[in-house]
Amino acid sequence: MSPDPHVQKILDTRFPCAAHSPIIGRMNCILHARAPQRGLELCPYPSRAVIKGETHELILTNEDAAPNKTVNAISYLGYFEIIEGGVMWVGDRVFVEGREIGELAGYDLTHFPNHMNIIIKITDPLYTGLEANVQLGASISFVFRGRPQEE
Repeated sequence: MSPDPHVQKILDTRFPCAAHSPIIGRMNCILHARAPQRGLELCPYPSRAVIKGETHELILTNEDAAPNKTVNAISYLGYFEIIEGGVMWVGDRVFVEGREIGELAGYDLTHFPNHMNIIIKITDPLYTGLEANVQLGASISFVFRGRPQEE
């Protein structure tokens, strides 16, 4: 198997994405649970392709979450179906019904290929989908933040 360019750090940039179309989805399951010690192991990849019709889980954290980190304190927002697929990137802005809730922090593949856990970093105290009054059918979008400055 070929070396992974992100894991092996063989690219000439830390952030190769120059632009991407928004990823659009629709909530199809609202969740109401928390875990103070979940132990989600975020994979090293900054991007994941998602395909129209797939369902993935949205998990919130207010910890320092990023690829290759472990996240413990989490709350569950819900599951959503991909309506317009594409490639999502760590750092994307995440919106529910047009309101920004946080930024894409990474992916946990515990349940893959059934679904991906998509981790969203928020600054507020943790809340569940039920507590936030998220409704079935609510729109979810992942919007490119723009290329960060190279270090």
